[in-house]
Amino acid sequence: MKAFILFGALLFGTSLHAAELKLELGANSRTWQTEELLKHPQVQTITINDDVSYKRDMRYQAVPLAALLTGIKPDDHLQAVALDGFAAELAAGPLLNAKGAQAWLAIEDPAKPWPPLSEGKPGAGPFYLVWTDPKAGNISPEQWPFEVASIKRLAPVAERFPALLPDPALKADDPVNKGFALFQKNCLACHRLNGAGDAQFGPDLNIPYNPTEYFGADFLKRYIRDPQSLRQWPQAKMPAFSEQVLPAGDLDLLVGYLKHMAGRKVKP
Repeated sequence: MKAFILFGALLFGTSLHAAELKLELGANSRTWQTEELLKHPQVQTITINDDVSYKRDMRYQAVPLAALLTGIKPDDHLQAVALDGFAAELAAGPLLNAKGAQAWLAIEDPAKPWPPLSEGKPGAGPFYLVWTDPKAGNISPEQWPFEVASIKRLAPVAERFPALLPDPALKADDPVNKGFALFQKNCLACHRLNGAGDAQFGPDLNIPYNPTEYFGADFLKRYIRDPQSLRQWPQAKMPAFSEQVLPAGDLDLLVGYLKHMAGRKVKP
């Protein structure tokens, strides 16, 4: 009897471990099963050079993300939510590109699971948003969410979370507003600020204290560049933001936004 059960588990293992991806796109919402995506007419094998999460070249079965975003327009806003609470805020425009930096949904085949991201950690599956030619679109590491469970169409961040907004008296092209845009792209997937945001991953960056209030000199910039150079612990998850990902000028703008928001605390 035990042998029969074991044989059955091996025979039907794929279906037992299949996953589902929820696309909450309004009238075009639907749920995709792993098996459906692996049979999608546009699925193909792609190679990702120097994969952001695996730090090496990887090959995936993947579907162009644009093929799944039915009814989505370039000026829409999307959020990819991972199983661990990581919530990547994504402008729809780059996700719909067919040339240059192109977004793909990589699909883990339960019969051929992906390797762990590091010792003692799970892999990037069941679904992973990856990019071909990311440099062409200045794609940041935060735009590579793995363990994706859902993709939602939502109102832009500024509409959903007014507590994140800089002083409205500032001009649109003020450096602080440019820093706010960089904060949304690089930080909001993991952190909240003034209690605002959907991430459940890292600490709030303004309540009770803003990091510009307790990091002296240029240590905040050093921390953003290489967190492990200042603080080390086994479960540390904050990635390093190299100058290629976040140029020196952009880092200055980001820190400028944080300094500005230290004077705009709103208790959640």
